[in-house]
Amino acid sequence: MKIKSLVASAAVAVAGVFSLFVAQPAMAVDCPAGSIRAEKGISANTLAECNVAPDEEGKGLMDTIQVIINVILAVLGIVTVLVIILGGVNYITSQGDPAKAAKAKNTILYGVIGLVIALLAFAIVNFVLTEVFGGGE
Repeated sequence: MKIKSLVASAAVAVAGVFSLFVAQPAMAVDCPAGSIRAEKGISANTLAECNVAPDEEGKGLMDTIQVIINVILAVLGIVTVLVIILGGVNYITSQGDPAKAAKAKNTILYGVIGLVIALLAFAIVNFVLTEVFGGGE
């Protein structure tokens, strides 16, 4: 009995998730007062477009993905630079202790490796998005 109810629940959940992806027909709507398009006197296809500036309308999924990935890689780059700085401070304050100095050198080395990996990932992602997928064009 439990298996039947579990299968039925899973089927309802899958149907519910699938219904989110079904395209709705486009109809022109009048934007409410105070929205970006209402102030410019431009109609929109959906209510969600009322606060999207007309010049940003052509941006596609690939542009959005590229921006998200670039932000993530920028944060990773900043973190690796901070790790290198932390390793340098630890090296300076090791006071000649070989164990502390070795740990600080390893921190700097791992930070440099992380920075190189972040830069390579940035270059590879931008190449793939612009050359293979057309960069959202």
